[in-house]
Amino acid sequence: MPEKRPTILQIIPDLDTGGAERTTVEMAEAIVKAGGRAIVLTEGGRMCAEVECAGGEVLIFPAASKNPLRVLSNASAIASLIRRENIDLVHARSRAPAWSALIAARRTGARFLTTYHGIYNESGRIKRAYNSVMARGDIVIANSNYTARIVRERYGIEESRIAVVNRGVDIARFDRAGIAPQRLDALRTAWQLVPGQRVVLHPARLTRWKGQSVVIAAAAHLAADPAFADVVIILAGDAQGRQTYVDDLDRQITAHRMEGRIRRVGHVADMPAALALADLVLIASTEPEAFGRTSVEAQAMSVPVIATAIGAPPDTVLAPPGIAASSATGRHVPAGDARALADAIAELMSLSADERRAMGERARQHARRHFATRTLQHATLSIYDRLLGTGLAARFDGIANPIGTHDA
Repeated sequence: MPEKRPTILQIIPDLDTGGAERTTVEMAEAIVKAGGRAIVLTEGGRMCAEVECAGGEVLIFPAASKNPLRVLSNASAIASLIRRENIDLVHARSRAPAWSALIAARRTGARFLTTYHGIYNESGRIKRAYNSVMARGDIVIANSNYTARIVRERYGIEESRIAVVNRGVDIARFDRAGIAPQRLDALRTAWQLVPGQRVVLHPARLTRWKGQSVVIAAAAHLAADPAFADVVIILAGDAQGRQTYVDDLDRQITAHRMEGRIRRVGHVADMPAALALADLVLIASTEPEAFGRTSVEAQAMSVPVIATAIGAPPDTVLAPPGIAASSATGRHVPAGDARALADAIAELMSLSADERRAMGERARQHARRHFATRTLQHATLSIYDRLLGTGLAARFDGIANPIGTHDA
């Protein structure tokens, strides 16, 4: 008798932008390719078209609501959907919809899975209880070793219920060899770069904990050394309405007289090209990153990375003292330490062309080996198989080129 086609429901507040959202799309692609049926419940967003293009189904649903009455009514609606569509497994990726999904799964007997995508604030018992739904899955996926440690420490759940699945990067898309010169020229013009200038890129949305202020202070330290007069600092990221913070950054740039050396360029749609233009990428977060996909994307593009030594980046960027300098893909610095960041920038920007090329090649191989999208897809399908007794991962492995990946 042929195996039943499994139906997997993912639920997430929106599909507009972000790591959890991108992973939702990647898994919808993988489920369909492996012969399953992929449904996504969401309030909408620009990535919905990608799910549908991959053969998945998007159902518009008030998934973002935190209103307790709405959470309960959503649970009833999801339970009805599970029964009507013969859904085998519900995969929740955010807290409010996870509560609805948990209740619905328990009512219907569907398997319930969560992915712990972020390090949620745990201030007070109510918030802790609210967050705890992400540790109530039959299996809890942590998006990094760091996240797994947090889950174990906070909730004390048994090791067998935690699975570490690192976020994935499309190795084909983030490949320097695939970037057309016209794409680079367009960004050089937009960023007002002139021949001979070297680029240090800080790609992050403009919010305080991402560390733009630390980057500006580090750039001011570098400015005193004429060896780095050709270095331009690019702050690439959307302010998302945080105008007060943007004004603070502009005042800081002016106070340090760095207007010609630091450029805010807003949202960058072509991130592979932006990384290809960079000589160095900074991850300057002052609070822990649960994963930090940008650090891996940069390494996939053969760009060395300097990352703060908190959260997941120490697991994704190989650096001394834990790694020999000859094996490093970047450097780690203390969070919030502008002087240390400036020193690390100066060190890596002073490497010879051959040394930089070798570091970039190591970075690419590191990303390819450990963080490819296909690896994430296979690992998550294997978890579905573990819960459902299906063979999705094996069928997926038989496909030469899954949608959106060419990582094999």
